[in-house]
Amino acid sequence: MPKLREPKNLGDLLKYEAPNRYSRDLAPVALGQKLALGAVVAREPAGLRLQALDPAATDASAQAVGVLIEAVDATAAEVPQALLLARHAIVSDLGLVWPAGITPAQKATAIVQLQALGILVRTGA
Repeated sequence: MPKLREPKNLGDLLKYEAPNRYSRDLAPVALGQKLALGAVVAREPAGLRLQALDPAATDASAQAVGVLIEAVDATAAEVPQALLLARHAIVSDLGLVWPAGITPAQKATAIVQLQALGILVRTGA
C-alpha cells in the first residue's frame, strides 16, 4: 500500500501565538522569492520587503525578522502582503524552513535573533 504524505500545515509550525493576532504582521515579499510555510526570513538590504534569510551576508538580509506562516510565491511579481509571525509566539523547530547550506552556528544565531523578538523555537514540539 502506498504511503500518503500530507504537506506541512500551520499546525506543524505554530504552537502558540498571542491573542488578537498580536503575533502577526503583514509584509511585502521581494520579487524573485519563493518561500515555504515556516521559512525564516529577513528584510532585503535596500528596503522593507522580506526575503529568505542569508546567514552569510553582512547586511540586513542576515538578521532573522520572523517566520512566514503561509507559503509565498513572488517569482513572477512582488507579493504585497504576506503573513509574518513577528513576535510573541512559540514555533516547532521541525516546522521551520532554513536556507540551504546553513551551518549549525548560523542556525543558532538566527534562533537567538528570533528569541529577541519573542519567537521561541522549541525542539520536537
